[in-house]
Amino acid sequence: MLGICRGRRKFLAASLTVLFVPAVTWIYLFAGSFEDGKPVSLSPLESQPHSPRYTASSQRERESLEVRMREVEEENRVLRKQLSLAQSRSPSHHHGNHSKTYSMEEGTGDSESLRAGIVAGNSSECGQQPAVEKCETIHVAIVCAGYNASRDVVTLVKSVLFHRRNPLHFHLIADSIAKQILATLFQTWMVPAVRIDFYDADELKSEVSWIPNKHYSGIYGLMKLVLTKTLPSNLERVIVLDTDITFATDIAELWAVFHKFKGQQVLGLVENQSDWYLGNLWKNHRPWPALGRGYNTGVILLLLDKLRKMKWEQMWRLTAERELMSMLSTSLADQDIFNAVIKQNPFLVYQLPCFWNVQLSDHTRSEQCYRDVSDLKVIHWNSPKKLRVKNKHVEFFRNLYLTFLEYDGNLLRRELFGCPSETDVNSENLQKQLSELDEDDLCYEFRRERFTVHRTHLYFLHYEYEPASDNTDVTLVAQLSMDRLQMLEAICKHWEGPISLALYLSDAEAQQFLRYAQGSEVLMSRHNVGYHIVYKEGQFYPVNLLRNVAMKHISTPYMFLSDIDFLPMYGLYEYLRKSVTQLDLANTKKALIVPAFETLRYRLSFPKSKAELLSMLDMGTLFTFRYHVWTKGHAPTNFAKWRTATTPYRVEWEADFEPYVVVRKDCPEYDRRFVGFGWNKVAHIMELDAQEYEFTVLPNAYMIHMPHAPSFDITKFRSNKQYRICLKTLKEEFQQDMSRHYGFAALKYLTAENNS
Repeated sequence: MLGICRGRRKFLAASLTVLFVPAVTWIYLFAGSFEDGKPVSLSPLESQPHSPRYTASSQRERESLEVRMREVEEENRVLRKQLSLAQSRSPSHHHGNHSKTYSMEEGTGDSESLRAGIVAGNSSECGQQPAVEKCETIHVAIVCAGYNASRDVVTLVKSVLFHRRNPLHFHLIADSIAKQILATLFQTWMVPAVRIDFYDADELKSEVSWIPNKHYSGIYGLMKLVLTKTLPSNLERVIVLDTDITFATDIAELWAVFHKFKGQQVLGLVENQSDWYLGNLWKNHRPWPALGRGYNTGVILLLLDKLRKMKWEQMWRLTAERELMSMLSTSLADQDIFNAVIKQNPFLVYQLPCFWNVQLSDHTRSEQCYRDVSDLKVIHWNSPKKLRVKNKHVEFFRNLYLTFLEYDGNLLRRELFGCPSETDVNSENLQKQLSELDEDDLCYEFRRERFTVHRTHLYFLHYEYEPASDNTDVTLVAQLSMDRLQMLEAICKHWEGPISLALYLSDAEAQQFLRYAQGSEVLMSRHNVGYHIVYKEGQFYPVNLLRNVAMKHISTPYMFLSDIDFLPMYGLYEYLRKSVTQLDLANTKKALIVPAFETLRYRLSFPKSKAELLSMLDMGTLFTFRYHVWTKGHAPTNFAKWRTATTPYRVEWEADFEPYVVVRKDCPEYDRRFVGFGWNKVAHIMELDAQEYEFTVLPNAYMIHMPHAPSFDITKFRSNKQYRICLKTLKEEFQQDMSRHYGFAALKYLTAENNS
């Protein structure tokens, strides 16, 4: 590369000579043709001997100039010949975008080339970054811990995926929470040519826990220091990113910068864009030592192989120990230690152009990094205020961030043509199952939904709950979409125990939900509610998939399978815990039924006791659930008996029975073939019966359905004949599957269906 550049420099010098020498010559001739401040004409007519201005000396001067001109022309001819030969030997070059040069924080190769100029996409081969191979894998390391950081990582990854043209390998240093969230997310995202590896952040705590740190990132903000030890020994280079980064260009452009490193340069960093390390922000401000303004570690290029040979571990540890004797703690986590090392060893750093880390912190000088939108490469929200930071162009940056925040992640599942992906068994099985479906089948879309993999983000908000030690704890399980969001606060007021909710939302709706929850005192005061986002895909509401997601992620031994539009009676949580013990649910297969009622009034004075409920039932304020439209669904509960019951009583399964029950967490999942409206709970109760669960009605428990507008799916069921035909077909297939699975005992379901 250096040889090519030297050749091009010679070529450029020769070109300038061809243009420069004749120009100087003509200026000299033109200047020489003045005499006494007046121009002397060079026309043949005026240069004849009879001209009064003509002299012998001027004639000799003119002849000598003509001789000199012929010599210059001969030199130019030789130069042109040399240039043509050089051009014929040089390879063809592909030119990029026009270059833009900036006055500050330019990319530097070494101390001799400081301030060499930023090239955004130079048209000169010498200034261009070497192209990254088409299918070369780009390695990215991110430290991520906790619920909030897991959300931030998703936005960062979206911005990288949006622009990328290369396979990606993410190395995630994550705690147990982030690993659970992100492992499920990427597994269900199924993005081609993306590999994820996790490294246990909790195991690394001992490596950095001895360093006192005042930064809000806590102990995890120091873990970038130990990446040479943490990442695989055969990994030579990696781009390290903070979670609050947004990419505005292809990450391959940054990866290509590694080729510019020279000598002992092993760290690629952008200069810090605030005055923090200058120590003049406030009186008695005493920052860690740094070279000039210091460097920001939100974006780092690490040459891991060379760092290991340099004994990086020993280098940073000795520096940290020495500085902590006087500084006592770090203020900016790993960034302070990186800068202290660089201060002692400036040859380690390759200074990246500042547009690779436009820092939107307080007191930032980032505005000097860009003159146009096209100049932006990476935006770094490195202020604790994040999107609320003060900046001249913050509205533009905020909109760019929100674009990726609300961007449909399903659209990023695009193939990298020409780049082979690693074999994914799950993906192959899915494709095989889909290929076996008949696309001409009128119920094809229903059948396909069963195999659709929905991107899932577990624990979207902070969750913290330890189940009761007496093993009686019960979690309320439900699912909802955006149009039922208003029910959340009411349910939280009625049920003080843990809740597991699956929310079916688009990316944009997920952010609306986040803002809604963060603005609610009721929801923010509850840390025992697990919100699991299942992202929208397809034309049906995957009700049973949502229920399964919510069921799978409970931490208690029992669960109350409810729906979001029901309010449980006050005190139901404690009542169910007592019932679990009294009815020995731990050692018996029981499904405890909570009788369901409904009101047609949007404003209801909720009954505080069974006696009050019976009174409202008699007055017509309340009804047994679906008494007017679907009596069979809850008739087996035997409401007449419940009115006077004081002890639990057993009921038998009947066709179309769909009560709300309390069961052990190991109960069977819901059948995914049922989507939208119809038979989704009925099939589950049928399977419980097939597995010989005993249905027991609780005498002092109740729940009330609150009125709401009809769902989109029930509207389709009522208006679309094909919808009803397909539902009937799926129901028959389910019953046949039950017969094959449970044998002779399952024949009663077919008989009951024919008699109903």
